[in-house]
Amino acid sequence: MKFSELNIPSNILGAIEKMGYEEMTPVQEAAYPIIAAGHDLCALAETGSGKTAACAIPLIQKVDPELNAIQGLVIVPTRELCIQYVTEIQHIARRTNVVPFAVYGGFDKDIDIAKLKHGVHILVATPGRLLDYLYSGVLSFEHVKCAILDEADELLKVGFLEDIEFILSCIIREHQTLLFSATMPEDIKKLAHDCLRDPRHISLITERKAPESIDHYFTYQHPKDKLDVLVKYLKEEDVKQALIFCNARHVVDKMYGSIRKEFESVGYIHAGLSQDKRSSVFRQFKNMKIRYLLASDVAGRGLDFSHVSHVVNWSMPRGRELYTHRTGRTGRMGKKGKALTFVTKPELSDIRELIARNKISPCWIGKDPLQANNSLQERKKKKRPFRPNRGKGKQVATP
Repeated sequence: MKFSELNIPSNILGAIEKMGYEEMTPVQEAAYPIIAAGHDLCALAETGSGKTAACAIPLIQKVDPELNAIQGLVIVPTRELCIQYVTEIQHIARRTNVVPFAVYGGFDKDIDIAKLKHGVHILVATPGRLLDYLYSGVLSFEHVKCAILDEADELLKVGFLEDIEFILSCIIREHQTLLFSATMPEDIKKLAHDCLRDPRHISLITERKAPESIDHYFTYQHPKDKLDVLVKYLKEEDVKQALIFCNARHVVDKMYGSIRKEFESVGYIHAGLSQDKRSSVFRQFKNMKIRYLLASDVAGRGLDFSHVSHVVNWSMPRGRELYTHRTGRTGRMGKKGKALTFVTKPELSDIRELIARNKISPCWIGKDPLQANNSLQERKKKKRPFRPNRGKGKQVATP
């Protein structure tokens, strides 16, 4: 379905078309009529599926620009997601008088407070900064019509459930609540039960294979050979932009020192950097001023880098969900992408489970250790060793 087939005001439709949006994605097609009709929604959808626009378009339509008050509230887990989400809303609302704004930790509070007093219609926020302003009386949710929890499973990973429930309890009028998550753990089920009223449910990820837009490559290497293999791979590939994920800050720092010797236009980002530095790197990468970005998982969740052609897991992700979020930085909105994961001997059992559970069709660069391991297991099963039976003077097969 096309956006032009919906009953969207011409000023918003014109902004959407200027952004290059014509055909609706599956999550947009499923969620838009539910949101527009005012129902609560609990949606399971993978990152890169277009859910930000699915929420933002009807949310902007619900706002009364003449009312100088917060009417839409969006809660996200990270500063980077906060910036990304408010930017998307700004683009969609550019031909309206709707004012979106973002608040998050690390930014000047005086500027925040001045902007909030001047007038904001849609507020995008991280939980910590939101609580700070609620406790200090800076914010009022008296006129909030719609609250959105994006990346809800990530929001609750660090024990934010009570904080989120408190924030939502501060919305004193009857309102619409939209919850988006990539998975449905027990905390999310509890939140959906406690905070949503007769919600509609949609799921676009259950029993789905890994996105067909991503080719999943793996390479089995000794740790001392990994850097040479990575450099060779990046030099041989047609890389538009690459995200290289590491599991720890110090590994990101070390890799940055190594990669910048081989390539130009290299950057790095992790939670140890100042907010100004992280924001600067984030903008540079989105604007393609950085080609190779070394990153911890601060960049692995929800962020929309539309030009990333390659994702590299220098370190094995801790869990299959994290693998999905990392590799989901490429192959977005139907574009093709490649993901390369380095595997070492201790990780073989983990990679076998990941491939099976994520329904991945793996392409191995070099040796396929899983096939070799399978063959070894089969040989062991077939080989029945003989041991001497001293009592009868002959050999018998042991069971």
